[in-house]
Amino acid sequence: MRRCAGPLLRLAGRRALPLRHGAAAAFPASFSSSSDGSGGSRAPDTSLFVPVPLKPVGDAAEEDVGAELTRPLDKAEVLKSLNKFYKRKEIQRLGTENGLDARLFHQAFISFRKYIMESSSVSADLHIILNDICCGAGHVDDLFPFFLRHAKQIFPMLDCMDDLRKISDLRLPPNWYPEARAIQRKIIFHAGPTNSGKTYHAIQRFLSAKSGIYCGPLKLLAHEIFQKSNAANVPCDLVTGEERVYANEDARQASHIACTIEMCSTNTPYEVAVIDEIQMIRDPARGWAWTRALLGLSAEEIHVCGEAAAIDLVTELMYTTGEEVEVRNYKRLTPLTVLDYALESLDNLRPGDCIVCFSKNDIYSVSRQVEARGLECAVIYGSLPPGTKLEQAKKFNDPDDPCKILVATDAIGMGLNLCIKRIIFNSIVKPTINEKGEKEIDLITTSQALQIAGRAGRYGSSFKQGEVTTMHRDDLVQLKEILSEPVRPVKAAGLHPTAEQIEMFAYHLPDATLSNLIDIFVSLSQVDGLYFVCNIDDFKFLADMIQHIPLNLRSRYVFCTAPLNRKEPFVCTTLLKFARQFSRNEPLTFDWLCRHTKWPLAPPKNIKELVHLEAVHDVFDLYLWLSYRFMDMFPDAALVRNIQKKLDDIIQIGVCNITKLIRASQSSAASGAAEVVSEDFPLSRTKRDSRMFSDHRGAKSTEPLSVAHGRGSLANRLLREGLLTQEMLRQLESEWQDHGCRTVFPSNTGKKQPTVP
Repeated sequence: MRRCAGPLLRLAGRRALPLRHGAAAAFPASFSSSSDGSGGSRAPDTSLFVPVPLKPVGDAAEEDVGAELTRPLDKAEVLKSLNKFYKRKEIQRLGTENGLDARLFHQAFISFRKYIMESSSVSADLHIILNDICCGAGHVDDLFPFFLRHAKQIFPMLDCMDDLRKISDLRLPPNWYPEARAIQRKIIFHAGPTNSGKTYHAIQRFLSAKSGIYCGPLKLLAHEIFQKSNAANVPCDLVTGEERVYANEDARQASHIACTIEMCSTNTPYEVAVIDEIQMIRDPARGWAWTRALLGLSAEEIHVCGEAAAIDLVTELMYTTGEEVEVRNYKRLTPLTVLDYALESLDNLRPGDCIVCFSKNDIYSVSRQVEARGLECAVIYGSLPPGTKLEQAKKFNDPDDPCKILVATDAIGMGLNLCIKRIIFNSIVKPTINEKGEKEIDLITTSQALQIAGRAGRYGSSFKQGEVTTMHRDDLVQLKEILSEPVRPVKAAGLHPTAEQIEMFAYHLPDATLSNLIDIFVSLSQVDGLYFVCNIDDFKFLADMIQHIPLNLRSRYVFCTAPLNRKEPFVCTTLLKFARQFSRNEPLTFDWLCRHTKWPLAPPKNIKELVHLEAVHDVFDLYLWLSYRFMDMFPDAALVRNIQKKLDDIIQIGVCNITKLIRASQSSAASGAAEVVSEDFPLSRTKRDSRMFSDHRGAKSTEPLSVAHGRGSLANRLLREGLLTQEMLRQLESEWQDHGCRTVFPSNTGKKQPTVP
């Protein structure tokens, strides 16, 4: 009996879901660029489509209907027919028309073939078609409807691609904020360099308003405005991810709020809103928060503060909302001079000097050398708790304190008021992590250099003018070039998928992991030239880390947005334990946290212990952050905040005695100074080959590292930049000697090394 599959094939062709054409350009899967403006929809990155496992049918309890109607299948003949089906060009073309590119077509066929060959029975209609083909009464093309049905079972996104594209359409962000669009807002851009008074003028308007909100990039900045506002008798609440402080004793919300920018409300109406450091709208990780605040704050006046490089972008964004931008330009209030000479030696330090380093190892090394000269120094770097940073700043600023030198990272670029006379760049190259997770070092940008150099000679401090120079003579020429270049214009604003959008994606793709959902969302997302999709690597890292823990999607999303440094193993491990305990519906109590962190803790005896204390402080921050999102599961926020303050004091003791900790670490480490503590970036990921450097104009330099960026031997320079350790140098020396070569390597042992004759 011949079964004609022609009608089924035509029906499948009519019902098939072709890929849509003519939509706006999709954001590429690399997450690094925005629309090309071509107006055509970029094909999805199908490498992100993970097939849903489909188990073959085992020994069925019911009888094999297909076998009863025809006969049992000859699996050898079936295999030949399936392979012939796969090789048919017409079938491949039909697959393409139905959304199956070569990759998906191949994966779907492998799954389809495995399902048929390993199943004890298949559906009656498929059995009949296979039997007809094996008997010569049918054509292999008749299998296509069944193949397509199977493909859509393992790739459910094929059946809902239009819906997924609509959900991930990010081309009209202004429409996401109907409350802001319902009013006519006045936008005032306060543009100027560091120390120009731009933020001061915006804050004055904030204080005079009936209601207002200040949105800043750091807890320190939000805390500063919180204190200034209440000191001026303007009740102001503080809102950060980890903390809520009410100005009113009865915990009533005040009319003014100072918050970190991620915490601002787009639903509450205000008279005045201040958005600080607007140039961070281009930040690859956090830019979305500035975009959300700029487009979504429901305030009569929006005061935007930041670099003039962001004026054009803000103006264009506001053009799409029908709002005009008033620009107020400011000039620096005190002169800043780039000196014609480098410091060259720490013996030339003067009171009010700040040495800026770009790695912890340099911080430790320089601070010890400073104190070896009988000078007391304050130390500030990014991973220190905010309280410790403030105490170190207070110590440095105090005219009666003997501490007159500051050693810091670029963490001083914003958030701290410091009385600095002269900024000294210990280096003008900064470690970064590329998209492959490898460590690279690049010249600092003009924007970064101006932000740091501008901290010298702050208006209102004891120094009426600022100075800037470098530690090494060879760096000074390049620093002058960097500072003389115009700041690159801010070209695009960041966006990030919301929990609601991901939930809608999950509805259509219930078997996909959260990390995979995010990947597919970004791959399909459509943006115009004013926007880009922010980097979601940290989010995906956490999503993969907790994927095996049973959590509902909303809770999983919240855990993955937790602000933590994924390079800190102790903090990541703790988040994993938090999530596991949470999934069991067991509250994370104060006693549980103390057991995990081994609280109480003693002052650090070496650098390793200090680093661990900083990680514990981050764990307490993580607990507090989660406590405001899951109050019933993290119930002891008040107790944790109390011990965090005590831990802050313990860390301050360690930082005040940092040179003693360095000496203790070095005495216990046979490998010497370069191994006091691991770098901010894992050396296992570091490129150790000769690398090309981008100059500040984007050109490439192929000069060796020692020539292009410093003086002395290449080995010394690599040690100073943290790209080599003494242990690595010893291994290199051993390898050279094994090959019959002899060379010079620096050593901290004081022994003379063999030289090349």
